[in-house]
Amino acid sequence: MTTMTEASVREFKMPDVGEGLTEAEILKWYVQPGDTVTDGQVVCEVETAKAAVELPIPYDGVVRDLHFPEGTTVDVGTAIISVDVGGGSAAPAPAAEQPAAAQPAAAAPAEEPKAAGSGRQPVLVGYGVATSSTRRRPRKGPEVPVQQASTAIQTELNGHAPTAPAPAPAAAQAAPAGPDRPLAKPPVRKLAKDLGVDLTTVVPTGPDGIITREDVHAAVAAAVPAAAEPSVASAPAAAPASYDTARETRIPVKGVRKATAAAMVGSAFTAPHVTEFVTVDVTRTMKLVEELKADKEFAGLRVNPLLLIAKALLVAIRRNPDVNASWDEAAQEIVVKHYVNLGIAAATPRGLIVPNIKDAHAKTLPQLAESLGELVSTARDGKTSPAAMQGGTVTITNVGVFGVDTGTPILNPGESAILAVGAIKPQPWVHKGKVKPRQVTTLALSFDHRLVDGELGSKVLADVAAILEQPKRLITWA
Repeated sequence: MTTMTEASVREFKMPDVGEGLTEAEILKWYVQPGDTVTDGQVVCEVETAKAAVELPIPYDGVVRDLHFPEGTTVDVGTAIISVDVGGGSAAPAPAAEQPAAAQPAAAAPAEEPKAAGSGRQPVLVGYGVATSSTRRRPRKGPEVPVQQASTAIQTELNGHAPTAPAPAPAAAQAAPAGPDRPLAKPPVRKLAKDLGVDLTTVVPTGPDGIITREDVHAAVAAAVPAAAEPSVASAPAAAPASYDTARETRIPVKGVRKATAAAMVGSAFTAPHVTEFVTVDVTRTMKLVEELKADKEFAGLRVNPLLLIAKALLVAIRRNPDVNASWDEAAQEIVVKHYVNLGIAAATPRGLIVPNIKDAHAKTLPQLAESLGELVSTARDGKTSPAAMQGGTVTITNVGVFGVDTGTPILNPGESAILAVGAIKPQPWVHKGKVKPRQVTTLALSFDHRLVDGELGSKVLADVAAILEQPKRLITWA
């Protein structure tokens, strides 16, 4: 039997693959105990609140143990895989033969302090390396009813919150706490502030009495009238990805869908939304789309109405730059952006995401077409990176692809405006003094009334409509 020193074992910890993310779900393992791995090899795929991401291992060695099974949600900074880098081999632990609940997570060597140079230890910025015993977070059952309206469609998410665990021994606190200060990490405190939740009224269910994001959402949902649901006691202790009862199917809210729900609720209760509408004849724009498809400059590129709508919005922003702004609550300032990161709402199997085209304002029409094509294909493949969804300034949501005439889109958090595009279809229209069938659509612009007043919002929407009615303005207004 080959022996192995603990000094030769390195623990790869769940990294923060976004900005300030606190947890991720292990979707799939690509290696098993006993497998040889090399520096840079992808060992697993995880889903964060922003996207699905593949994680490469940062060193060479032999896999000793996988600390968590697929489907487990793990805190950032927690060891997820052990690798022997000493060149020895060890009998792989029969983890797959043991029930998940029977695997002692506390046995992972990650609990011990590491010597310098023992490998990268990415942890959540501001919290350092966890020193308490690692706990496996059980897969959450459905949460309490939460209703959220997305920028593409309105979806109702129903379920209930996890049962509160028994009190745990005192441990390192996530934030300084006095007698009247509840325990919660800074991101959770910000979420509570954005949603208007008093943390002193929230019942904590996290370890050591810490308030979690789920607790905050439960408090919000409890304050909103909702249809009666079965009690928490009726839910199984550990739910699969989705499960059926005799009369309903329950789907746990997590990952991208959970983040979208939280973001939309936060946006709806933080930014005062105003929505304006305009119906416009886009017959000339549709003719231009067909002409561009035959243009050699667009060979191999996807040309559709969304391309010209995006360009029209960019021109309208250039003519009305104050609409491209954000609200800095801490500094009490309006921040006008001199660049446009154009978000495009995309429906994916994991839920609605809003990746954005960086510096879209500086792109030519063929470059914009290429960027739109890459954005859509990447989103459909589920490979959108967290970075691609950060830093957006304005967004377009195309509800017309579902045959919908219009809608009242909710702002993407941190942005000032979002343009909804309805279905383009033939309608009777007065054209040159006669009623004729024309290609018509309805545009809806929602904006943050703290940043954008009625005059500015109206000018932006009117400019977009004018360009789509007479696309030659893309040249004359350029």
